[in-house]
Amino acid sequence: MKLAVFVIDDAKADAAVDGLVAQGFRVTRLASTGGFLRRGNTTLLVGLDDQELERARRAVHDTAPGSLMIALDLERYERL
Repeated sequence: MKLAVFVIDDAKADAAVDGLVAQGFRVTRLASTGGFLRRGNTTLLVGLDDQELERARRAVHDTAPGSLMIALDLERYERL
């Protein structure tokens, strides 16, 4: 299991979320601020299987090029 964290410019966030949801991913959207000019960003959290990581990366790249992706290994994942 992986946790993909995408940091996306606010202007591209809706398209990125729509692209991920269209691919069947569940997305948690958080407002965030950062960078030199303290611009608004959106952080997306997506839990996925290892083999789905590239498909999620491609969906975000196609809809929000220039975004940042961080992939973290998850030792444990539960749906409560």
